[in-house]
Amino acid sequence: MEVIKISPRGYCYGVVDALQLVRQTAKDPTVPRPIYIIGQIVHNRHAIEELTNLGVITLEGPDRASILEQVNEGTVIFTAHGVSPLVKRRARERGLNCIDATCPDVTVTHDLVHELVAKGYYILYIGKKGHPEPEGVLGEVPGHISLIENEADVDALVLTPAQEEKLAISTQTTLSQWDTRRVIEYIKTLYPHAEVHIDICAATQTRQEAVAAQARGADLTIVVGDPRSNNTNRLVQVSEELAGVPAVRIEDLSQLNPAWLEGKKRVAVTAGASTPSQLTREVIRYIEQYQPAAQQ
Repeated sequence: MEVIKISPRGYCYGVVDALQLVRQTAKDPTVPRPIYIIGQIVHNRHAIEELTNLGVITLEGPDRASILEQVNEGTVIFTAHGVSPLVKRRARERGLNCIDATCPDVTVTHDLVHELVAKGYYILYIGKKGHPEPEGVLGEVPGHISLIENEADVDALVLTPAQEEKLAISTQTTLSQWDTRRVIEYIKTLYPHAEVHIDICAATQTRQEAVAAQARGADLTIVVGDPRSNNTNRLVQVSEELAGVPAVRIEDLSQLNPAWLEGKKRVAVTAGASTPSQLTREVIRYIEQYQPAAQQ
């Protein structure tokens, strides 16, 4: 069986930096204990388990502000997805030691929305509802920004004449670039004067483009990654919609059903930007050594 090892795949620099920051914090005896992560540092169960083994506690909840209410002492780490100014302020007010692991690409978006609002713009932010990254960005400029997930959200907008007069578009960093462009094009049909800023990060774009190009002609694409990882789920979508190849998402080798490989000659493998490399290597190694039942 031919295994197409799609490249680039797996960890992006923002994830690498965030995980390394947490590891360094855990090993530093001068850092106030306990050490908490406000939400998942990245959306991958295996990465979180590694940090738990280092004594770092991951807290979860409906939003970052409510998660923070669980902490009364020690150190809090803000995840790669970023947090709102409200969360940072509340953490300082509680006397907590704060460490920020926000991805630099997300920070760029936070800075951008501030600059746009200062110039008088109202922002249409394209993002995934319930995801922590939009939560942080929307918290930067409340009252001056609306979350848009699809065309229906655009139709439901109720803007004042002043808001409608000066509009800007910004985006979550981990979206499907093709879906995002479709929504932007729809917005432009209604608000042709809207100023567009596409903030999808380079790592997300290159991984999506690699799947679209390299998976083409495969019988199946296997995407290794956590079900909560937005960029991982988008890779499944890209394989099916852009490369025309059926795709399945698995967290690790334990979820790979051998029946999926029966009758397949070419299998493409990729991984989300928050997936540890060893998990993908195990999947590739298994497929390379796979023998159909009739040959065993």
